[in-house]
Amino acid sequence: MHTTRRLAVLAALIGSSLAASGCLPLAATGMAVGTMAALDRRTVGAQAEDTEIELRGASRMSDAIKGANGVAVTSYNRRVLLTGQVPDETAKADAERVMRQIPGVREVHNELELANRVTFSTTANDTAITARVRAGILNEKVLTSNAVKVVTENSVVYLMGLVTEREGPGYASVASRVPGVRRVVTLFEYISDEELARINAR
Repeated sequence: MHTTRRLAVLAALIGSSLAASGCLPLAATGMAVGTMAALDRRTVGAQAEDTEIELRGASRMSDAIKGANGVAVTSYNRRVLLTGQVPDETAKADAERVMRQIPGVREVHNELELANRVTFSTTANDTAITARVRAGILNEKVLTSNAVKVVTENSVVYLMGLVTEREGPGYASVASRVPGVRRVVTLFEYISDEELARINAR
């Protein structure tokens, strides 16, 4: 599919989901999506599904789990990462159960901690770490910046994306060199060089 058409379709799909939920104006959503999607290795359908999974997950989480406001839902190619803090093992299990019941979810990585919710300063530090990891990836000419999603929780960096076996260690290395990072967890979905060539030719 032509890139311009792909972006228009993606903006419409994701934008309609967010607008229906009241999260963002449709026009603003379309502009944001358009700048990010061109180099994304996921299909247009997968990108839209990931947005829908995240929205549904956040909504259902708050209804099903006490203290769910400390839980973050990230979906990449229909594989879900749960990060944040919950009060006990029951809440942690319930969070995973809720996500597995959402249509389209292929896998759930439950990285929730049994702890009190982190402080604002910790959250601000996590945001800064994420920005530094992304900047580091952008500076590596052999890496594709939009091929991975970076999530930081309590100074632990999680990397999700569609990457080759050759690329994976490079992303992890960049993240590990960022000051303040306690640990790097790779949750990559590995593809072959041939698959990557087909994706790039879309």
